[in-house]
Amino acid sequence: MRVRDPERAAKILDAAVELFAARGFHAVAMSEIGPAAGIVGSGIYRHFDSKYAVLVALLEDVMSRLLASSEQIVAEHADSAGTMHQLVRTQIDFCLDHRRHVQLYRREIHALQPDDARRLRRMQRRYNEEWIATLLELRPDIDDTKARALVHAAIGAIQSIVTYDSGQPRDEQTRALTSVAESCLNATW
Repeated sequence: MRVRDPERAAKILDAAVELFAARGFHAVAMSEIGPAAGIVGSGIYRHFDSKYAVLVALLEDVMSRLLASSEQIVAEHADSAGTMHQLVRTQIDFCLDHRRHVQLYRREIHALQPDDARRLRRMQRRYNEEWIATLLELRPDIDDTKARALVHAAIGAIQSIVTYDSGQPRDEQTRALTSVAESCLNATW
């Protein structure tokens, strides 16, 4: 009896994210993903019905991880300042550790069918809401509209790291991104 590799689906996703992020979802054939994952091309179909299903799984993974981490941070931290600091740090770490995933999400979210896109955007809004609620606790001087703008600016500034390789050591990148994100969150107008 043949035993399936329990890590095979993860290997497929790892290979696919590299290919999709480098060349774009539409430019990659399903037959290329298998060999990149170290399996025969048809082996993918034991785990995913289609290339589209691979893309959805990858994008869901991005939002699921970020949303779960934000919910855990909010649940674990009693003070808003500590919560915000950890939200910023976790977003930075995710972008540095999963650069290709973030690139893929930003570039390919539009390739999703309406129901899948709606589901992922709802997850993204829930993620942002954790930041917004925390910022409003920290900044009673701003309203909801300004808090949303500042949160989007901070997250966008952090995610900018996925578009280029600064060549800086990780700790320097982390300090710089933290400073920029905090500047965005503390901005006044």
